[in-house]
Amino acid sequence: MNSLQERLDSVQTQIAAAALRAGRDPGEVTLVAVTKGHPVDTLQQAYELGVRHMGENRVEEAGEKVPCLPNDVTWHMIGHLQSRKAGRARALFRWIHSVDSLKLAQRLNRLAQEEDPPLPILLECNVSGEQAKYGFNANRWTEDEIQRKALWSEVETCVNLPFLQIRGLMTMAPIVSDPEEARPVFARLRQLRDELAKDFPHTNWRELSMGMTDDFEVAIEEGATLVRIGRAIFRPEHPSWR
Repeated sequence: MNSLQERLDSVQTQIAAAALRAGRDPGEVTLVAVTKGHPVDTLQQAYELGVRHMGENRVEEAGEKVPCLPNDVTWHMIGHLQSRKAGRARALFRWIHSVDSLKLAQRLNRLAQEEDPPLPILLECNVSGEQAKYGFNANRWTEDEIQRKALWSEVETCVNLPFLQIRGLMTMAPIVSDPEEARPVFARLRQLRDELAKDFPHTNWRELSMGMTDDFEVAIEEGATLVRIGRAIFRPEHPSWR
């Protein structure tokens, strides 16, 4: 079995190769190591190997792990966040990828104090149209003017929340056997980001959080700047962990 070092090196090599295939600088892509289900000692090993960005799906699990790692780890909330847990999440995470509704954005904003720096967030968009997926409705924004207007209105409200700092978009691609099947989803998210950047030019739309263990290379080719990878690094036993 490969060591953690070998698996991490392999993932980083794949990230760099995918970026270069797309004519991109590999330095534009940040690896977020997904720590769901893994003990603190494993995360400490990853830290010693240079991992500085870690992602958690659950607030409770993050509460147990964040205090055990050095302060220079950037913690990313990548799972569904219930509004009632927003205060705890704001305290634990430096980034929240999964802001999937206007209600949640407004809740996070209300929890801020005047002295707090704006919280970097990503707007999670459901561009695939899967009913099981969370996110702002964005599966038909190019052809459905009603959906487009509703989405743009919600984004405009989010952009103007003073204690949040929108940094881009996030999506969850369908689970497919062939990574190429996820490519249109990633391309649509990039297209949506580009259109929002035109209409809201004073917001930083740089980041695209998309791609996991089975499809991160395709995601990078389509513009991902943050890839959320767990199984390829940590080899979790549960087959649904990506």
